[in-house]
Amino acid sequence: MKNTIQEIIKNALFEAKKANNWPAFEIAEIIVDHPKNDAFGDYTTNVAMILSKQLKKNPLEIANELKVESEKLKDSYIEKIEIAPPGHINFYLSRKYLQDVVEKINSEKEKFGSNEIGSGVKINNEFISANPTGPMHLGNGRGGFFGDSLSRVLRKAGFEVANEYYVNDAGEQVMKLGHSVLKDEEAVYGGEYIDKLNAEMADGKDVREVGEKAAEYILENFIKKTAAEKMQISFDEWISEKSLCDEGFVDRAIEILSKKGLTFEEEGALWLRTTDFGDDKDRVLVKANGQKTYFASDCGYILNKVERGFTDLVETWGADHHGYIVRFSAAAQALGVAPERVRFNIVQLVRLMKDGKEVRMSKRAGNVVYIDDLIDELGHDVTRFFFLMYSPDTHMNFDMGLAAERSQKNPVFYVQYAHARISSILEKAREAGISNFQFPISKQDVDLSLLQHERELNLIKELDKFPELVAEVSETYAVHKLPHYAISLADKFHSFYDACRVIDEENPELTKARLSLVEAARIVLAETLRLVGVDAPEKM
Repeated sequence: MKNTIQEIIKNALFEAKKANNWPAFEIAEIIVDHPKNDAFGDYTTNVAMILSKQLKKNPLEIANELKVESEKLKDSYIEKIEIAPPGHINFYLSRKYLQDVVEKINSEKEKFGSNEIGSGVKINNEFISANPTGPMHLGNGRGGFFGDSLSRVLRKAGFEVANEYYVNDAGEQVMKLGHSVLKDEEAVYGGEYIDKLNAEMADGKDVREVGEKAAEYILENFIKKTAAEKMQISFDEWISEKSLCDEGFVDRAIEILSKKGLTFEEEGALWLRTTDFGDDKDRVLVKANGQKTYFASDCGYILNKVERGFTDLVETWGADHHGYIVRFSAAAQALGVAPERVRFNIVQLVRLMKDGKEVRMSKRAGNVVYIDDLIDELGHDVTRFFFLMYSPDTHMNFDMGLAAERSQKNPVFYVQYAHARISSILEKAREAGISNFQFPISKQDVDLSLLQHERELNLIKELDKFPELVAEVSETYAVHKLPHYAISLADKFHSFYDACRVIDEENPELTKARLSLVEAARIVLAETLRLVGVDAPEKM
């Protein structure tokens, strides 16, 4: 509906300009949104106020002229159009439109909200990619849940998406891990897992060999296990930095860049002219001693992604990698990837808080808190939902007290309880003998025009926002809006249920209509929870 109203405004502007002899004007985008106050309609636009300066007219006057033209263009789905100071144009949806939404949801089922925005676009979504030097911590968990939920939304929006984990198993960190396992003077990492590896691998003498063996063990027994079993994330590919080097991708990337005239030698080292692509200084690809840099591996990895046919690259990194964005983007451009085809998401730090104080959960490695520990303490659904309620680029205080609540004070349980309540209502309908009531219900089976109660219509309006939300998140990557929408939808459902009796033996037609609405709510709430990545329980 938002797109429909944007089109109405666009055409109304054209007609109003002709009718009123307005001078030429420019509008970059016609913004249509939901008003914060329901009293001001279902959609609103401030286009009249934006035009006011250009046309040198009172915004209320412009709004009224646009209203006149919009009235001619609207269909039966828009009940009325009103003007509010200082120049808002407010649109009110008709009951017929809302009633048709219920039928649409029941007809499309889980496909409701899907679109083809990403048709033909193949995305490589790389996230977590923590060094295989230890178990995953809270920051890895936050980025992991974000990346996984983002993929779910992108796929619903028609994108072809591959979840990918890049294993840094060829650099200095492997040597550091080797020293740590051997517990020599250059040891960096500590904790119970290092003690375990030391007991099993300390007989090794070659530091790199020990490091590589330990990294492989950590990857298989900690990282992959945590991702699959604890975080419930499935990766399509685990790409090894070492394999990229062995298969020649790094060398070929350097060769391609050199042939393009983008490299130069200085002080015995080979450099890439990243300043040609907005970097503040050029970057070394091969050191004077012949050793390839981590940046050279990045170039090889980018080439690998391009040759696998990915048109778009999504990179989700920890806050400590923020400084790498410009150089990575420069390398991608140098290898032929347009800058708008690379998206970066930076995940900020997490602090565990309880009663206003920071919580230290893990005793295994100083101040490091592993994501396993948090999931073991709170469960997967609570941990994931709480992380996803906050945009990853904001610092987060994780409220352990609230997360541990097993009541409706906890937003996860509140939302899941709404789904369980819906499932219970539908089960009672079957038990009550409405066995011939099948979904989806056609217009011949149910009279949806009976849905006229304010709480019914408010619930439908919330359901109708879901397709817009999927489209928005697929474009903005604002995944945190999903759990907030789930909470709002649960609010609207509970409000409806408190005011409207669903199963009424004395009014079977109204019962059918309301059960149809309840089923629509179940479909959308379950699909929202699926995109978030948490369960939609039928009983609690």
